[in-house]
Order: sequence, then structure tokens, then C-alpha cells
Amino acid sequence: MIGVDGEQLGIYSVDSALDMADDSGYDLVEIAPQADPPVCKIMDYGKFKYELTQKAKLAKKNQQKIEIKEMKFRPKVDIGDYNTKKRHILRFLAAGAKVKVTIMFRGREMAYPELGRNILVRLEKDLEDVAVVENMPKLEGRNMHMLIAPLKDTGKKNDSASQNADADTGTEEVITEEIVESE
Repeated sequence: MIGVDGEQLGIYSVDSALDMADDSGYDLVEIAPQADPPVCKIMDYGKFKYELTQKAKLAKKNQQKIEIKEMKFRPKVDIGDYNTKKRHILRFLAAGAKVKVTIMFRGREMAYPELGRNILVRLEKDLEDVAVVENMPKLEGRNMHMLIAPLKDTGKKNDSASQNADADTGTEEVITEEIVESE
């Protein structure tokens, strides 16, 4: 048994230990039940529980939570949709979240997985200054996945990249074809 001030009191029976704790105005708490004989301590149990909850709250507060966002693409994504989704990915990365990029295949699109891989490789090249690929593209069933994480040392770079992405309105050329109906 351990006393209130932390000193070793020796081995006592349960009844005498409870009497000693009651006389001192504290509780008898078993702190090591697996020991032979079990170790008990005279303490204020309410204060002990409070300290445990405070330690748990502090550990939870200091815990770093990594959030994973997901962005879904289709193999036939258009340039405007691609740029919009890329801006969303940049915003997620700037916030410190990891991004899981998914290419969803339907029907006959499954015969052309290289289309999805090309989109993921293009996205990787577009984001190479602000992100790193943690999991390379992998085909699982009808979906192809890739995990992107923000670079560790680019706190200011991420903010400027997301601002540049917001200002970007599709710098790539889009060739349109006009169809003239003959009368």
C-alpha cells in the first residue's frame, strides 16, 4: 500500500487499508491489480479521475488529425471540369488535407484504363510543386485511385498556388469546331 504522500506503507489487509483510508479522509484505489500482492494507494479518487480526463483531453488536443478528401473524375472529363476539380484539390492541399483522386469507369470505359491513368499522370504533373503522390495510381474494380499529400515545407507556396489556381481560368487552349449547316 502507498500513502497519500507517496510513501510505501507496507502490506496490509483490505479491511485495515480501508480503515486507514477512511481515517485520513481519502479513498483506497487499486492501481496495480495484476501485481502480487495488488498495489493500492490512498488518494482522492475524484481528483484522480479529473486528472486522467485532463490528460486525455490534452493528448487529444495535441493529436494531429489528417483529413482525407476525395475528388472523383471520369475518363472523359472535359478541360473545364478538370480545371475546376484541380482548383478544389489545390484548396484541399492548402488546408493540409490529403486528397484521394478516383477515376470512375463505367461500361466499355473499362477497356481503356490508360485514359484514367493519363488523367492521373497529368494531375500529378500539374500539382508537382505543391503535392507529392503517396500512392501511385492503382486499378481496383471499376475505380482507379491515387493518394496525394501536401508537401511539408511549402506553407506559403500552397497559399500562393491556391490563389493562382483561383485566378486561372483555363490557360490551356481549347480547340472548338464550328459546324455550318448547309441550306
